[in-house]
Amino acid sequence: MKASDLMVAALEAEGVEYVFAVPGEENLDLLESLRTSTITLVLARHEQGAGFMAATYGRLTGKAGVCLATLGPGATNLTTPAAYAALGAFPLVIITGQKPIKTSKQAQFQIVDVVSLFTPLCKASTQIVNGNRIPSLVREGFRLAQEERPGAVLLELPEDIAEEQTVEPVIPPHDRRYAVAGDAALDEAARRILAAQRPLLLIGAGANRRCASKALRKFVSDTGFPFFDTQMGKGVVDEDSELYLGTAALSSGDYVHCAIEKADLIVNIGHDVVEKPPFFMEPGGQTVIHINYKAAEVDQVYFPQLEVIGDIAGSVERLGSRLDGKLQCDRGYYTALHREIASHISETSDDERFPMVPQRVVADVRSVMARDDIVALDNGIYKIWFARNYIANEPGTILLDNALATMGAGLPSAMVAAMLSPGQRVLAVCGDGGFMMNSQELETAVRLGLNLVVLVLNDAAYGMIRWKQDQLGFPDYGLTFSNPDFVTYAQSYGATGHRVERSADLVSVLNAAFEAGGVHLVDLPVDYSENKKVLIDELGAKVCEL
Repeated sequence: MKASDLMVAALEAEGVEYVFAVPGEENLDLLESLRTSTITLVLARHEQGAGFMAATYGRLTGKAGVCLATLGPGATNLTTPAAYAALGAFPLVIITGQKPIKTSKQAQFQIVDVVSLFTPLCKASTQIVNGNRIPSLVREGFRLAQEERPGAVLLELPEDIAEEQTVEPVIPPHDRRYAVAGDAALDEAARRILAAQRPLLLIGAGANRRCASKALRKFVSDTGFPFFDTQMGKGVVDEDSELYLGTAALSSGDYVHCAIEKADLIVNIGHDVVEKPPFFMEPGGQTVIHINYKAAEVDQVYFPQLEVIGDIAGSVERLGSRLDGKLQCDRGYYTALHREIASHISETSDDERFPMVPQRVVADVRSVMARDDIVALDNGIYKIWFARNYIANEPGTILLDNALATMGAGLPSAMVAAMLSPGQRVLAVCGDGGFMMNSQELETAVRLGLNLVVLVLNDAAYGMIRWKQDQLGFPDYGLTFSNPDFVTYAQSYGATGHRVERSADLVSVLNAAFEAGGVHLVDLPVDYSENKKVLIDELGAKVCEL
C-alpha cells in the first residue's frame, strides 16, 4: 500500500468525514488517495477558511476537524486557525505537505521549518519521516487533539514519504473515559455551597463540551442555583431561565458584576483563563470553587480555593445529589437584579433609527431565529452586544470566539454549522472588516449548495478599535475605509444580495432570505454611537444596590 493510501485509511478509521483543503503539488499523492476514499474533500478558497472550517467542525462535534495545505505559504496561512483552535480548545488536525526529504533538487525553494513554526501553537507538531509511522502518528495526533483540553496537532507529510510503499495496518481508536472527581473534593464543595449565603454559578467554555449541558440544566433546575455565563458558555443552560443573570461580556462594571460583588461564593464550571476574564478575583474576596476536566491554571485574577477535577457532567451530577435540593440561600437580590438586567437589555430594542443601533439588530435577529437555530459571530464590537443581549437557549447555537478573538472566522464557522445542521437556520453575523478578510468563501458556500444567510454590519470602519480609540481620548484616525457594493459582490459569487434601507425591514428581509434557501448576503448599515452611551457612560453611572 502506498503511504498516502495508508494515511487516508488511518483518517477513515478515525471517523473523518471531511477534509477542508487548499492542496498543492506536494499533496497530490494524498489528494489522489482521498479521491477514492469515503472522505469528502471540501475545497476552500484560502487556507485560513479551510482551517477555520475544520476547527469549527471540531468545536461542534467534539471530533477533530481536518484541514490540508501544502508547504511554505500554504502552511503559514494555517497558523491563525491553529492558534484559533489552541486558544478556543477546538480539536483540529492539520496536515501539510513538504518537499522530498530524502533527495531534493529544489534547494530551499519554498522551504519553511513548518514543524518548528507550529510547535508553540500545537499540542504536537511532527514530520512523518517513514510511511510505517503513519498509523501510530495519526492515532496519537487525534488522541491529543481531542482529549481535554482540546487543541491543534500538525502532521507534515513530505512528498517522497507519501509515495513510498508500506505494509503497516491502521490503529483503530480506543475507548476513553474521563476520571471522576474524588468524594472528598465533592463533599467539601457541597459543604461550602450549603454554608454560603449568596452562592452564584458561573458556566464557562469548558462546560460547552462533551454533553455537559444536560447535567448542568438538571443541576440548576434541582437546586435553583442563580447563574451567569461567559461568552463561550452561552446556551449551556437556557438563558430564558429566571435564574439567569446575564453574560459576562465585559470583565467588570456591567450589571452582572453587581451579582458577582454580592456573591460570597462562586462555583465556576468549565472556566478557562484563555477566555477573557468574566470577573477579577481579589485576595480576601469571594471563595471560588473550580469544577473542570483539568486543574485551574492559576492567574493573577484567578486562583480558586477549591478544585473539583474530573468529568464535568459526572461531577455536577454527584454534587447535585449531595445538595439534594437543600440550597437555602438569599435569592432576593438576584431576583431583583434579573428583572433589572432584562429591562436594561430590552431598552432601545425597538429603536427606529437608521442606520440601525446594535440593540435593535440583536433583538430582530433573535426574533427570526428559533431556539435551536445557529448564529455564528465574527469579531467586532457587535460581539459584545450579542453576548449581552442575545438570549441563547441551546448549546452550540451562538458561536463566538472569546479566546483568540480573530477576525475572519465568522463566515467559515457558519458554513460548517450549515453543513452539519441542514434543518436549522444558520446566520453569520460579520462586521464589514472581518467579512472582507475571508469573503471569498462565499463562492465555496454557493458551490457546496449551503443554506446560509450572511448579515454584514456596515460601518465602513474597524469599529471595535475605533471605539477603543475614542475611549482613550485619541482623535478619530486611521480606521475607516470604503467597501464594495456588497449586493453586487454577493451576486458575483452566485449568491443573492440584499440591502436594508430602513430598520423596519430587517426582520422581513432575513425571513425571506431563509425561506428562499441558498446563500444570501444582507448589507445592513449600523450606528455604533450607542457603544459609548451604553457601554461606557450608562454602565459607569449605574449603582449596585448592595
